[in-house]
Amino acid sequence: MDVSVVIPIYNEEKNIPTLYGRLSTVFAGLNLSSFEFVFVNDGSVDGSIELLKQLSNEHKHVAFVDLSRNFGHQIAVTAGLDHCKGERIIIIDADLQDPPELIADLLSKMNVGYDVVYAKRKARKGEGFMKRQTAKWFYRILDKITSVKIPVDTGDFRVISRRVLTVLQQMPEKEKFLRGQIAWMGFNQTFVEYDRDERNAGDTGYTWRKMIRFALDGITSFSNFPLKMASILGFAVSGISFILMLYALYSRFILKVYEPGWTSLMLSVLFIGGIQLICVGIIGEYIGRISNNVKQRPLYLVKETNSPSKDD
Repeated sequence: MDVSVVIPIYNEEKNIPTLYGRLSTVFAGLNLSSFEFVFVNDGSVDGSIELLKQLSNEHKHVAFVDLSRNFGHQIAVTAGLDHCKGERIIIIDADLQDPPELIADLLSKMNVGYDVVYAKRKARKGEGFMKRQTAKWFYRILDKITSVKIPVDTGDFRVISRRVLTVLQQMPEKEKFLRGQIAWMGFNQTFVEYDRDERNAGDTGYTWRKMIRFALDGITSFSNFPLKMASILGFAVSGISFILMLYALYSRFILKVYEPGWTSLMLSVLFIGGIQLICVGIIGEYIGRISNNVKQRPLYLVKETNSPSKDD
């Protein structure tokens, strides 16, 4: 198989026909001996899976993987990667914000000798100010606090080689952050710039809660900076407490003022207690991820598929 296209699906019945049409047009213009489209239904509650089954019955190059429930975007992509057969693998979302027409440029760039070619956004159409700014801040903060150089202004839209996929499948962590894992590998990587379109139809499945969780997965997977900050805050609070202790002794024995001060006492207790809770919360995030990995539960469960993975 020359090329596989992995497409996670969550309530995208309005976009699937248009997406398939545009992908078919793109691949009709490529000189490929074989290719496949691997759609992964991530627990959709609309008619997505029925459309995917219909397409797979009508076109032999269409495969579907129906997960038993919604496992999340990164897990759905991972399931597609486990079931694809191509020597070059393209990851693209179904909302058509990432144009399928860019695939030809990605593959052309890879032919020069790269293992990874990712799509870098120049503009983000159809997104609110807050979403654009928070995404911008997140990628730049992540770039500063991690030892791995993770490209900014990129998503999962990219093409990777089979050897990159082989290494990726050797990473067993449960909290997937694929763009970080791929960046961590090294190999020869480059990018193609493009303007990201607005969503074609339907509503995004990425709520603010999911975006915050995704950001936490990225930070905790590739940076110990939060733990270091917890230690620094501990030393800082200890220093402030020591100064307050000296002030209390000075007031008691020098100024002879030893009436208890309710305000200063409460401020000190609340401040120190708040810092402690923040530090415990940060440590808890890391411990929770360790617990998830130790349990050794399957990353996902497949309800039905016409494309068995290598382990099936």
